[in-house]
Amino acid sequence: MITMTDKAAKAARLFILGSDTPDAGLRIAITGGGCSGFSYNLSLETHPASDDTIVEHGKVRIILDPASAPLLDGVTIDFAESLESSGFTFINPNATASCGCGKSFSA
Repeated sequence: MITMTDKAAKAARLFILGSDTPDAGLRIAITGGGCSGFSYNLSLETHPASDDTIVEHGKVRIILDPASAPLLDGVTIDFAESLESSGFTFINPNATASCGCGKSFSA
């Protein structure tokens, strides 16, 4: 379903361990908005809903809601660092177009 690079998993794990909820999972959700129609939203969550999909990647628990899961099927998550910025990046085979910033897409 979702692939997370080792670099992304390490960044997610460090973020989770540094939070107030070190047992949380990383919720990845797709919402309407952004330049291209859909945006990726990441948040920490300790209690997934009963209809959520849980994907374990090493020590990182990824939580997907039922509406977002199909749009994230096959996605590869990476973590990029540069002098100007750092953050998670998404390679989404379901995207028909994406904006220049890489934070939104259309399907």
